Amino acid sequence: MNSQQIHLASRPTGMPSQANFKTVDVTLPALQEGEVLVKNTWMSVDPYMRGRMIVSDSYIPPFQIDEVLEGGAIGEVIESMNAQFPVGAKVSNISGWRTTFISDGSDLTLLPAVGLPDQHFLGVIGMPGLTGWVGLFKVAQLKPTDTVFVSAASGAVGSVVCQIAKLHGCKVIGSVGSDEKADMVKAMGVDAVINYKKVDDLTQALRDAAPEGIDVYFENVGGAHLEAALNVMNPYGRIPVCGMIADYNAETPQPGPSNLLLINTKKLTLQGYIVMDYWDQYGEFVEQMGQWLKEGKVTSEETVYHGLDQAVDAFIGLFEGKNKGKMLVKI
Repeated sequence: MNSQQIHLASRPTGMPSQANFKTVDVTLPALQEGEVLVKNTWMSVDPYMRGRMIVSDSYIPPFQIDEVLEGGAIGEVIESMNAQFPVGAKVSNISGWRTTFISDGSDLTLLPAVGLPDQHFLGVIGMPGLTGWVGLFKVAQLKPTDTVFVSAASGAVGSVVCQIAKLHGCKVIGSVGSDEKADMVKAMGVDAVINYKKVDDLTQALRDAAPEGIDVYFENVGGAHLEAALNVMNPYGRIPVCGMIADYNAETPQPGPSNLLLINTKKLTLQGYIVMDYWDQYGEFVEQMGQWLKEGKVTSEETVYHGLDQAVDAFIGLFEGKNKGKMLVKI
């Protein structure tokens, strides 16, 4: 059995390009006792993968040159010598960026039988959904009286954050980079949407949308968005820091916001977090999110590229704003 894989050919400087990746065909060995052969059907591309393409101190090791990339995927067992994972079983795994792979089962999780599309476990009911849920409820300690500002509100995490904050009774303001994305976020029921590319003063636009101030800023972007949020935050505001995508492809360190003193004077809390530290919450999250999905209270927005040969385009598209909701590759 052959496996088509995408390897890291070189470390990107600035925006990644096709030249940083290469496609390799690998012949897999015969199965051994306890192993299974998995054919991937869906894979995820995520902004955090950009950080793994450089060598730095981080919470996760960097990708290695001339080795296959990895990331979240959904697959089907097509051969099995492991009774826990029979042929036909659907499994989530971290062996994306390849068509097939062999596993001893230790890195596989059977999909819960909740009657949802397989790809949802890479998005709204997977890592991005859990990231949003954790940031709001476990980090920010969300209250129904909160006014919540969400940057990258049309993305995989931001779109989930907007919806569950509204379900919790909050006023929600989202920031996006196009009118098309603004329409998508408005359809989710948020109270106000800012197209940051069309405003001269993001702080004033945020003040206009939230004259009462904001209590929670869900940080996905950094830079000017963080500066505006600090200006408009109420005392004792909370900022769960999920990511800062504005800096991911920066070739030199970017200047920080000029108003960091407000963290002290407004008695704010900023907390970075990594979703892997909260996997013990996944069962509670799936039960709640699965119910919301079935009841139509939460919807899943997806942007799908087709074929492993489109995976690099899908990944680069994350940084070009080409995704609405979760960026996925159907293999």
